[in-house]
Amino acid sequence: MICMQPLKESLKEQCFFDIMSLPGRVEDAALESAGTDFEMILLRKICADSVSELKEQHEAFGLSGQSGVQKAARREYKDRLFKFIFGNPDNKQWTLSLYNAMNGTDYTDPEGIRFNTIGDAVYMGMKNDVSFIICFEMNLWEHQSKFNPNMPMRFFLYAGRLYEKYITTSNYYQYSSSLQPVPRPVCVCFYNGTEEQPEKQVLKLSDAYQGEGDIEVRVTMLNINYGKNQQLMDACRPLKEYAWLVDTVRRYQQKKMDLDAAVDAAISEMPDEFVIKPFLVANRSEGTKMSAACGFETPGKLSCGQFSVKNGRQPWQDEANRSSNEQRSMTSASEGRRLL
Repeated sequence: MICMQPLKESLKEQCFFDIMSLPGRVEDAALESAGTDFEMILLRKICADSVSELKEQHEAFGLSGQSGVQKAARREYKDRLFKFIFGNPDNKQWTLSLYNAMNGTDYTDPEGIRFNTIGDAVYMGMKNDVSFIICFEMNLWEHQSKFNPNMPMRFFLYAGRLYEKYITTSNYYQYSSSLQPVPRPVCVCFYNGTEEQPEKQVLKLSDAYQGEGDIEVRVTMLNINYGKNQQLMDACRPLKEYAWLVDTVRRYQQKKMDLDAAVDAAISEMPDEFVIKPFLVANRSEGTKMSAACGFETPGKLSCGQFSVKNGRQPWQDEANRSSNEQRSMTSASEGRRLL
């Protein structure tokens, strides 16, 4: 008997990502359930999924039911603006810009990035913000608007799913008598909450142990509030502009301005030379509402993982060499150069 479960799960995942790209108007009830923080308001103004289309997709796989549709819509609207900007396949150049800024590299081909972000259509209740492979590195990025010392455990769970996916879609053979190389993990948490935090700190899974343990996970948390980590901001325009937008919305809120009005005022005040402005304005002008995928919550700290740069990276497996010829021929500007 042929097991159809993997196929069904795969179809459900594809269905999930198809829904993400469908424009439409979300019902008021679903919008209200998304929450009221300005990050959600802003994203709802830019890119919302249609609840009716979501319902059709759910019914196609026997997942119908008003509660199920509302929960799925609610999950989508709780995504972050950070993810919308830096985890969007249409904006790979901004993802690469942030990667270069943190690593001190100068890669120019965005197509060298292969997103593998987890969709909760398959792993119900587990969905990370941004993850991708580049230069045989497994990059895991999370955005947080509140300080969370338990992030290493979340990264541990996400990494398990991502490596499981990697070994099933690559030439990796776990029963081989020779060592099978895998992309090295890099865990970064971008924090922009209102609680004061250092510009950079490392969170460790072992801090939660009652005694010693054999498994360690290190997560570098970077503060990306406007004015923090200035060297990183100067090296990545989209990140600096994102931080400015969050800060400006908060400034308007301090004037007792309604959240919707604060978001509109911030976008209107945004300088025309900002690279992210046309993207935000264009989506807003289409009449769609921005969902939480834009990541505009309460500004806070940003944490970034440790990145090392090596000259002359050598190819590993065919799976690790799918990037373009340009990326394969590139080397970093200098050995071990870092901005953080």
